[in-house]
Amino acid sequence: MGPDDTGSAGKWTVIQRRMDGTVNFFRKWEQYKNGFGFASGEYWLGLESMHLLTKGKAYELRVDVEDFEGHKVHAHYASFAVGPETDEYRLSVGTFVQGAAGDSLKIHNNQKFSTFDRDQDTHGSNCARLCFGGFWFADCYAANPNGVYMWGPSQQHAGVHWRTFKGLEYSVKTLVMKIRPVQ
Repeated sequence: MGPDDTGSAGKWTVIQRRMDGTVNFFRKWEQYKNGFGFASGEYWLGLESMHLLTKGKAYELRVDVEDFEGHKVHAHYASFAVGPETDEYRLSVGTFVQGAAGDSLKIHNNQKFSTFDRDQDTHGSNCARLCFGGFWFADCYAANPNGVYMWGPSQQHAGVHWRTFKGLEYSVKTLVMKIRPVQ
């Protein structure tokens, strides 16, 4: 049984998807809190929903990434949780288990969520403003799933990036974050 199969662990719940640039991810705190986009397309579930899903049960995280040449890789993490709004929806991501995408979330662990109207990263500037999308930024990022959709190689550091797969000068074709309960 492969990592995409439902098996005894249950089905994956998509919490974030980038695939074609049809949805603008340069949004305010309230929109990231409540969610936006469409579950069948580009999508952000919402920080409050992520918190409510993960607060009482252990979840694992899988990130699927594809480049414009058709290479598909993933990153699997042992756990994933989002804290309450009173703690600025702090990210808790567990051990990187495996996957050819590599671990681009390590520096994001234990970070508060930042948007252009609520700067909570550890950088001297506002990473969400610099990267054109909200995320659990540190100083600033190794993963930028919510950046500007750019169709491949780019010298700009605002694209949809997963550093350990294609670096910060290549905006990937698809990036999907999904969670499921740990059995």
